[in-house]
Amino acid sequence: MDHKEVKELLMQSPEVKKEYENLNTLYEIKKQIIKLRLEQGLSQKELAEKVGTKQSAISRLENDDYNPSVEFLSKVAHALGKKLKIRFH
Repeated sequence: MDHKEVKELLMQSPEVKKEYENLNTLYEIKKQIIKLRLEQGLSQKELAEKVGTKQSAISRLENDDYNPSVEFLSKVAHALGKKLKIRFH
């Protein structure tokens, strides 16, 4: 059984599917933050200074199983010259 088949099997469970979708949303947010930071040539420390936090907070945001607040994400977005928009589909 390959990865795709295992994923399809697991996604048949509503609980697993819901958790996967929740984690995927957070993963996409983190991926966008890292992309924007790198495009602007900022280190984690430099972004942290712009946000008004410590480098370790940016590291946790990008790497750990960390659920950031909307307020913190808004500060990060502002520091990157962006606006945070949240939509329900």
